Amino acid sequence: MFIDDIINRESFTLEDIVYLLSISDKLHIERLKNHAYGIMKQYTGEKVYLRGLIEFSNVCINDCYYCGIRKSNHNVKRYTLENDEIIDTAKWCANQGFGSLVLQSGERNDEQFIEFVENTVRKIKEFTKSDILPNGLGVTLCVGEQSRETYLRFFNAGAHRYLLRIETSNPDLFSKIHPDFQIFNRRIIALKSLKEVGFQVGTGVMIGIPGQTINDLANDVLFFKEMDIDMLGMGPYIIHSETPMNAYYDDYSERKREIYKLSLKMIAVSRIILKDINIASTTALQAMYPMGREAGLMFGANVIMPMLTPTHVRSEYQLYNGKPCIDEFTSDCFECVQQRIESTGRTVAKDEYGDSRHYFNKKFS
Repeated sequence: MFIDDIINRESFTLEDIVYLLSISDKLHIERLKNHAYGIMKQYTGEKVYLRGLIEFSNVCINDCYYCGIRKSNHNVKRYTLENDEIIDTAKWCANQGFGSLVLQSGERNDEQFIEFVENTVRKIKEFTKSDILPNGLGVTLCVGEQSRETYLRFFNAGAHRYLLRIETSNPDLFSKIHPDFQIFNRRIIALKSLKEVGFQVGTGVMIGIPGQTINDLANDVLFFKEMDIDMLGMGPYIIHSETPMNAYYDDYSERKREIYKLSLKMIAVSRIILKDINIASTTALQAMYPMGREAGLMFGANVIMPMLTPTHVRSEYQLYNGKPCIDEFTSDCFECVQQRIESTGRTVAKDEYGDSRHYFNKKFS
């Protein structure tokens, strides 16, 4: 089979990746999935690592054309959680055995915001220390483009992983889905600054953006390889009704199933090529299909990010329509996610950071 000739190669060309992302035969897709799972098992193991997700603020200075909390969406009720509420959620997260959390927000770069994040990270590390977690919870930040100096402050406060999605590695497509003041090259500089500071660096793309081609997605995978990333968080593009890109709704509805399948193939291909990085099975997959996150795990993902945002603000942090778990109580999340993971035959890695093996393989090689 031609697919076996490709997936077993040591290096991959753009044409190889385009071929793998283009396959539609069920047997070939199954072969791709199984091979990706085998690579994951070999390089990162079968455990699934948890990142409790706290969306602590939806205030944002950016105006991305696809995002439900964009600055120009005046129907969103803006909020920023109190520091104590974040710390209480972090303590619950540690007590449940999550091991790590993600602090995510809209983007700001004013000093008040930077100090808030810095102080919050310090307090989380301090108040979640235990015999099991002597250094406190692992902390991933997802708070957008910042200066190198700011990244260093966050790192010194105790955060050690950072997710900054590129959304697309095609500069022309990037400019079509962002206003002029959001610049592609600035995003690249930020990613490089994160690596220089010492973070485990994650990025990712939206899959199914209007105007995006298979070649674009193949180049995205090569971009991940070239940037030597440690973590990957990507998922299907899902429309939010109160954004400029809602104009593409009819086309999106027709392509929904195709976008979902393509998202799973992107996980598998990225696993096969990038080997030992951490790959998240994102909530957006579950938003498309109820068992979407479980499917992502079977295609080679090894990280899940259960939502722990307090329920009284969850509905105000919707980047896209149909986000799941909006009305669920935080106390249910661990049991629910554990059952979902175990339904795939995988086990939950309790009380573990689940750091990127790729990061440490680079560091000590």
